[in-house]
Amino acid sequence: MTYTGSDDLTVSLDDGVLSVTLNRPDTLNSLSLEMLELLGDAVLQAATDPAVKVVRLGGAGRGFCSGAGLSPEDQEAKKFDAAAVLNAANRAVAALVNLPKPAVAVVHGVAAGVGVSLALGCDIVLASEKSSFLLAFTKIGLMPDGGASALVAASIGRARAMRMALLAEKLPAAEAYAAGLVSSVHAADDLDAEVDRVLATLKSGPAVALRKTKQAVNDATLTELNNTFARETAGQIQLLNAADFREGVASFQQRRLPVYSDV
Repeated sequence: MTYTGSDDLTVSLDDGVLSVTLNRPDTLNSLSLEMLELLGDAVLQAATDPAVKVVRLGGAGRGFCSGAGLSPEDQEAKKFDAAAVLNAANRAVAALVNLPKPAVAVVHGVAAGVGVSLALGCDIVLASEKSSFLLAFTKIGLMPDGGASALVAASIGRARAMRMALLAEKLPAAEAYAAGLVSSVHAADDLDAEVDRVLATLKSGPAVALRKTKQAVNDATLTELNNTFARETAGQIQLLNAADFREGVASFQQRRLPVYSDV
């Protein structure tokens, strides 16, 4: 099979490993609609490609993914349709979760917003000791999306997920590992070797057993994921059109405390 990528999202298949790389390093790999659509397409295609044994998702440059751009300026300039971006993000995350093969996220630097969702949509998250995870939505009057409400809670429990989402606190790599958000944490110089080891183990493993194990764990922990996508999308679209979002962004840009409404 032939896979379609772009300058901003590269896709390559080598010896059973489909590598998908977010490639906008100047923006810490912020996601466009096209990138999300291509990512979803690649993972869905990999699901039926016998040449693919495992999918690797990573980011170029200093970070994994800084999330999607949802500023008022972007909306006014009609650079994207917010609903289309949210739906494409949901589709990409769902494709990773439902992929009948293992998916490995390689996280260095920041994973923020829907970047957290993409990482947790994978089955194994290998993180650099310099990585961090952030759901900063409430700082600008928004809510988590891309399935984060379910994915984070399934990984670290309701109390810790609430703290991460409501307080918008950054979770450094060591704390993320201790909380159960990531599979393992490694020194930056050792991360590539660990990635190679894990990919080699998975691609040479028993495909049927791996598939059934993945399905069993996901069925036990992510039964509400589809409902979560719907709730988050409806809520986020409402919030994107609210005064609090505009105030949150304006206060951030003006380096002042926001003044939010009560309704």
